[in-house]
Amino acid sequence: MTSSLPDVALTEISAALMPLDWVGMQGIELPLRLDEPGQKYPLHASADVQVELADPSVKGIHMSRLYRLLDGFAEHQTLTVQSVYALLEAMVESHADCRSSRARLRLAFSLLCRRPALVTAGLSGWKSYPATLEAVWSKGRLQLDVTVEVTYSSTCPCSAALSRQLLEEAFRTRFAGQAALDPGEVAVWLRENGSHATPHSQRSVARVQVRIPEQADGLRLMELIDTTERALGTPVQTAVKRADEQAFARLNGQNLMYVEDAARKIQQALEGRFAASSVSVRHLESLHPHDAVAQTSNYLS
Repeated sequence: MTSSLPDVALTEISAALMPLDWVGMQGIELPLRLDEPGQKYPLHASADVQVELADPSVKGIHMSRLYRLLDGFAEHQTLTVQSVYALLEAMVESHADCRSSRARLRLAFSLLCRRPALVTAGLSGWKSYPATLEAVWSKGRLQLDVTVEVTYSSTCPCSAALSRQLLEEAFRTRFAGQAALDPGEVAVWLRENGSHATPHSQRSVARVQVRIPEQADGLRLMELIDTTERALGTPVQTAVKRADEQAFARLNGQNLMYVEDAARKIQQALEGRFAASSVSVRHLESLHPHDAVAQTSNYLS
């Protein structure tokens, strides 16, 4: 059917003869399936795919070949280390006439899972975790990194200390000169004045990237998310009742943190679980009009 149609990629020569690092497509929408321990996740993903164009005499790559390989991958495969390897290998093989030896894939999606309330039995809600997968296949080797974003609450340690000082001063003023204090009276005063000053807290985001070995059984996305949330101690909640909100307030009080604390907590929690990692945290300050950020990494080159 296409034998009579012109193909200038084959019949024309580029004015500048040079190889290109990457050529391909961005923003291809497709459905995917992800298998995690005990759970299967349907995903709506956006894909970027490219191969190198190593032959300087070739005008252009075969984008339709990449698209069809990606489409078949979405239809027949689940998202695993092995399936990503096979997809990228096939992309390189499909461009042997371009002397390609490298291919890369980037997938962006959100992992949607149900999270239980802190206290209330039977109460839960849906929580979305943005994630990306970035893979490069080169001469038979796969380098694969996954990244997740976790949203949490951060309460400033300095602001908490300043608030406690103001509460102490108010307490001393109220009970000055009393040789003995009635516990009941003190309890009532604290209930009415415990919020004399409150520390500032804010919604915050941790972006955590780890490298997945070629031999890994799975992508370990939920393990990465759970490890990060446990390290921080204050992941944002979905469905809550008053008892859950009170429990969340307690967690915030028990996990005061600067951005430096948050980054260190996460990085420490990843040690021994993932050989290479990068952590970036951002506190969307309620005190300032700007954000506070911190970053640390233990990454292989």
